[in-house]
Amino acid sequence: MTHLVNDPKKFAADVLAGFVRAHADRVMAVHGGAVRATETPQGEVALVLGGGSGHYPAFAGWIGEGMAHGAVCGNIFASPSASQAASVARAAHAGGGVLFGFGNYAGDVLQFSRAIEMLAKEGIEARILTVTDDIASSDTHAERRGIAGDLPVFKIAGAAAAQGWSLDDVERVTKHANDRTFTIGVAMSGCTLPGADAPLFEVAEGALAIGLGIHGEPGLSEVPLGSAQDVADDLVDRLLAAFPEDRGSRVAILVNGLGSTTYEEQFVVFARVAERFEAEGFTLVEPEVGEHVTSLDMAGLSVTATLLDDELEQLWRAPVDTPAFRRGSFASTTAAPPRRAALPAQVVAERSTGSEASQAAAATALGLLDDVVGVLKDHEAELGALDAVAGDGDHGQGMVLGVVGAADRGHEAVGAGVGLGTLLREVGEAWAESAGGTSGALWGAALVAAGERLGDTDAPTPGDIAEAVSSAVGAMKEMGKAELGDKTMMDAATPFAETLTEKVSAGEPLEDAWAAALQVASDAADATAELQAKKGRAKTHGDHSVGHADPGAISFVLVCRTFHSKES
Repeated sequence: MTHLVNDPKKFAADVLAGFVRAHADRVMAVHGGAVRATETPQGEVALVLGGGSGHYPAFAGWIGEGMAHGAVCGNIFASPSASQAASVARAAHAGGGVLFGFGNYAGDVLQFSRAIEMLAKEGIEARILTVTDDIASSDTHAERRGIAGDLPVFKIAGAAAAQGWSLDDVERVTKHANDRTFTIGVAMSGCTLPGADAPLFEVAEGALAIGLGIHGEPGLSEVPLGSAQDVADDLVDRLLAAFPEDRGSRVAILVNGLGSTTYEEQFVVFARVAERFEAEGFTLVEPEVGEHVTSLDMAGLSVTATLLDDELEQLWRAPVDTPAFRRGSFASTTAAPPRRAALPAQVVAERSTGSEASQAAAATALGLLDDVVGVLKDHEAELGALDAVAGDGDHGQGMVLGVVGAADRGHEAVGAGVGLGTLLREVGEAWAESAGGTSGALWGAALVAAGERLGDTDAPTPGDIAEAVSSAVGAMKEMGKAELGDKTMMDAATPFAETLTEKVSAGEPLEDAWAAALQVASDAADATAELQAKKGRAKTHGDHSVGHADPGAISFVLVCRTFHSKES
């Protein structure tokens, strides 16, 4: 359990503030994370890492020469927002383009992809590389999630960038490193989110959870806890079985502690891992043992193997100098030049004043949003518990962070005299910014789409509202790529929008149409309990979620029910 906490919802921000203060000669804070405090050579590719907080040293601890140029730091176990990713990339960019690196999680993919679109409009070329090393999560390499393999993959990427490689070549060799990286992890206990009074999952006494996730996801199976040698043998056997036929004879090994497993235990396991790999004919190259990709206070460890060729080995051995990971030294006779004095300014959109009718509609909408804040706060623990069944347990927290940020921005916007369309666009952007993660991206896109449909001129008619809801749900579907039956929010949102449009088109009063759509969506949300997850983090643990409704579908119904209750 994390004992030393101020406001749990600001824990990630407090961590980042302390980290930057402790390493002021190496890093500096920017909106959304941190970047190097020293100048990057002009034309060098900028490696920008990111993801949810709670994994230190990943990712901010890897900012420095020979590795990352910046890190985007989301809330605990939640992806950062697109605007945060774009902000860090903008500050780190030195003219050579940007390579975003992160683990293969739906929220990160959504948010960083959006950041690439934002940067492209500014003339900054950016690309994505997702780490997919966790052999327990899928038989298909490209579909695996990213865990401790982040370290060797991003170390290799940073070395290539430091050696002046082009964006094309840095991307190519990073992908190659990922394709040759394999990880399997175990846990003896789950982690506890800051402010929570219980871990996200529990492991039975005398058992070992195989295939854990670093966001507090439970293991995929449990086996009896044997000796350190038994654990090491099991993990090595699983890795060897996952290797391709052209495995080569040189390997980088990482034994990674997850937060509360002692270094002494890790060394005991590593000794056996090294013995086993050497018996298989491998030569170990620069092995690493320690905490590199953690999961708050989780008890457990993972073993990562990166199969090396000459190119990968040279980059793996190359010098690196970051607050948390150092190797070798850089031949430099002069101190690094100071950071440029001014970081790129944040882009601020201009507001337009809405018509009197649209301003009145905006004020009404803001009142509804304030009600949603209360409802989601009341159901935060419930939504978190649902999410913890097969995910990371942060859905309730993410929804609250999103709606609170949206409401705060909404009050500011209404005070400035905006119309309904501008209000919805601004609260959508704020929701995505404040929440991060998949739900933040989806709700943000939905509200922005609704705002674009309604505009700032007229008071909305029932038909306008139905069309705006359809636009909002369409934006969610386009961004999330989820279909009916995937066990996501779309299982409730899609029938809600369809029913509302049908009833309004038939001439029913908006209140009655909304009630009918709400009933259909509520039934659909409850029915997700019988489905197996096919999207998001829960996909890996799909069987675990059967018997439990999808938290995104439930929270969608809670929001829509609040609107109806207010109108009634």
